[in-house]
Amino acid sequence: MAGEHTQSLSFNDHEALRTLLGSRDAHLRLLAQAAGVKARARGGEISLTGAAEEVELAALALNQLYGLIQQGYPVYEMDVDFAFRILAGDPTAQLKDIFLDQVYLTGKNRIISPKTLNQKAYLEAMRAQDIVFGIGPAGTGKTYLAMAMAVDRLLKGEVDRIVLARPAVEAGEKLGFLPGDLAEKVNPYLRPLYDALHDMMDFDKASRLMNKGIIEVAPLAFMRGRTLNSAFVVLDEAQNSTSEQMKMFLTRLGFDSKAVITGDVTQVDLPGGVVSGLVRARQILSGIKGIGFVDFDESDVVRHHLVRQIIKAYDAAGNGV
Repeated sequence: MAGEHTQSLSFNDHEALRTLLGSRDAHLRLLAQAAGVKARARGGEISLTGAAEEVELAALALNQLYGLIQQGYPVYEMDVDFAFRILAGDPTAQLKDIFLDQVYLTGKNRIISPKTLNQKAYLEAMRAQDIVFGIGPAGTGKTYLAMAMAVDRLLKGEVDRIVLARPAVEAGEKLGFLPGDLAEKVNPYLRPLYDALHDMMDFDKASRLMNKGIIEVAPLAFMRGRTLNSAFVVLDEAQNSTSEQMKMFLTRLGFDSKAVITGDVTQVDLPGGVVSGLVRARQILSGIKGIGFVDFDESDVVRHHLVRQIIKAYDAAGNGV
């Protein structure tokens, strides 16, 4: 066929090659489909056929994934997808610099590490800056990576406590209409933070640390009047804070502390006419040394592949639902 190009790759480490190919060549098929090429494995070789540019991109992904496997990284199907997306966006990217940037090894024997270039930039910002804003759609790892970094810092003794906060309700923290005492009223809004915490730390250990006050999960309103020293503070769903609440939160930061603020400015649930504290903070604070802003988009979504398509479809249709 006119314009068709074939390239053969040789791999000497047969154990690493088996991991690269995946069960019944599932990884190779996924990559071939993403790149739009034909791929065939035989012996220690992989043959790629298609348009020259697409073959070159697929070969680049295979070679870099193979190198990761040889360094001990356990490549899974989702890693193949992430790898191709990263290199398609930036062929000069080095996957090892991204995937091997380990944040925290959980008790479940699972590595938490960035899967996209923006996630890598986010981790670097959290290491370098005292206040970091992670802004973008759901599923991009904004809160999860922030909490992983917080747990990592706590267990290394770099901070004395973790504080996880959220606006308690979408419309100004008016809890009176909800049944139960205060804890029962706010708990549904904080549940995602508990879930993420328990995903990266043994349940009993997390419970002990919470009982001791070393880890605190609280509504944003509870931050008023406090000074948080030697703490890693995460404010989630910050688009639903008012400008006054955001100022209050940011001015709680004490010595040897870090704050990470996450949110999606396209999902503001505040009453009409109320300006989002996250939107206003960006307008006011951009350019201040020590404060970083990292933007995510649908290419950073690390949930089910349909989530990326859903976000893209809604963005194309405009903000109206």
